[in-house]
Amino acid sequence: MAIYQAPQRDMKFVMDELLDMQSHYAQLPGCENASPEIVSAIREEGAKFCTKVLAPLNKVADQEGCTWSESGVKTPTGYKEAFKQYCEAGWPSLIQEEKFGGQGLPYSVGIMFGEMTTGSGLAWAMLNGGSNGAAETISAWGSEEQKEQYMPKLVNGDWGGTMCLTESHCGTDLGLLRTKAEPNSDGSYNLTGTKIFITWGEQDITDNIVHIVIARIAGAPEGVKGISLFVVPKFHINEDGSLGERNNVSCGSIEHKMGLHGSPTCVMNFDGAKGYLLGPENKGLSCMFTFMNFARLGVASMGMIHSEVGFQHSLEYAKDRLQMRALTGPKNPELAADPIIVHPDVRRMLLTQKSLSEGGRMLNYYLAQQMDIMQHSKDPELVKKTGNEVGLLTPIAKAFLTETGFESANLGLQCFGGHGYTQEYEVEQNVRDARISCIWEGTTGIQALDLLGRKILMNKGENLRSFTKKIHKFCQTHEGNPDMAEFVKELNHYNKEWGQVVMKIGASAMKNPDELGAASVDFLMYSGYVILSYFWAQAAAVALQALENETTEEDFYKSKVITARFFFQRMLPKSQGYLATMNTGAANLMDLDAQHFSF
Repeated sequence: MAIYQAPQRDMKFVMDELLDMQSHYAQLPGCENASPEIVSAIREEGAKFCTKVLAPLNKVADQEGCTWSESGVKTPTGYKEAFKQYCEAGWPSLIQEEKFGGQGLPYSVGIMFGEMTTGSGLAWAMLNGGSNGAAETISAWGSEEQKEQYMPKLVNGDWGGTMCLTESHCGTDLGLLRTKAEPNSDGSYNLTGTKIFITWGEQDITDNIVHIVIARIAGAPEGVKGISLFVVPKFHINEDGSLGERNNVSCGSIEHKMGLHGSPTCVMNFDGAKGYLLGPENKGLSCMFTFMNFARLGVASMGMIHSEVGFQHSLEYAKDRLQMRALTGPKNPELAADPIIVHPDVRRMLLTQKSLSEGGRMLNYYLAQQMDIMQHSKDPELVKKTGNEVGLLTPIAKAFLTETGFESANLGLQCFGGHGYTQEYEVEQNVRDARISCIWEGTTGIQALDLLGRKILMNKGENLRSFTKKIHKFCQTHEGNPDMAEFVKELNHYNKEWGQVVMKIGASAMKNPDELGAASVDFLMYSGYVILSYFWAQAAAVALQALENETTEEDFYKSKVITARFFFQRMLPKSQGYLATMNTGAANLMDLDAQHFSF
């Protein structure tokens, strides 16, 4: 059985050769600590920790799961010990502020490290994901007193954190929330209500849990304009920083889920729990959206990792499993049959997984690089421009990479045949674990509406035009290179078509708003293939240059060029299917009246 191995060579390729992260860090104030030696050490030592400590727990945790009782939630065997090692090594503090005990490294270094922990054990890794979200929220919106009180413990891993948004009657439509906050004379609030789907809302690993909760203060406006943000600790905190009595917040139950059995998804009851306002009153949703890009990029990374995990399992199995002979004649005549990697259809599955995981890594690391700029640059114009681009690309990355991650996980199961459907291997677990990523942080449909409506049409396509100019400039740079002709010609075509598609949808939506919703998901998937073709073209250019320079890693760079060619010839044409369905309009979706739907 394959065990996850961090793809260190490809991670290094994307960071050092494709994105030139070292020049990037050198130009950003506060990123000087991210030296080549430090980044390499984090990648290498992180890979060791993930392979030796986390990966062996993945299947155990899936089978054992979490258990609930009135006294709390018990997590799988080995989880607590692994988290202790994780904290002792200083991993939780990588990208946190130095004044609170963090190492102050750029967000992109955190994305690189997070890829490895997620690949080796997504359920386990979600614990630190929630803590990071809570820390980021308090860092941005908390008072100085709140920061001093909560940040050091969140940074060193003593305390965990959650984000409590969803309620049973409202998912994405948070304006419908019912959790209420009653003010107390000491400036605190009593929160009453129930939140669902709270990842790691209760656990037996950290000493305290810091819940970030949205609620409506008594008398606040209805809808999203009346949402406020609060910090609610599991245990009250004494003036000297020690823990006091338990707050009136409890876990009512944990969900019985399709996947991620090692991660408790909790129903959290706030029964007059004491909380403290974060940020301005009635501005809670705005405060939350500050971090939505970070959360969505985290889920995008999960999607890419499901492709990577699917590929690693499939590749090992395809090299070992014997089945039939190659159509062109025996490749291993001394054996009873050839390994299935000789068969074209198995190659199709493997190259699909490989091109999506490696292409997704390029997109994710690029977006993390842009997030570094937003956090550290002192140039307000650059920060604004970068923010617009991140806003455009984030819903695409989140939705496209999770949809294709699920596709790749399924291809892994298919590659194993009947064996993949059993629990003997972890490929069926990867399928189950992957499914939630298409839903987390906004479904694919929500991301698509956000992309087409808010990020493109609302600003008359300016964000898209700005990005397509980058693609156009890349194509111009390589216009005279015969080795790049196969990539540049296609990329140029799709880059122009992309803008034309938007204009057509916009014109149709002005006459009938349903046209926007009807086209949105197809448009997002179309956009995802175009964007990954841009990154694969860049990868091909870097690889071809390395081959021209007579690299000692000829096989690695040849593989990059061949995979880029596969993506352009076999993956990118899929976008035309989405274009065709977009062009059929909304009528075939909306003409059937709701009352006529039946079974």
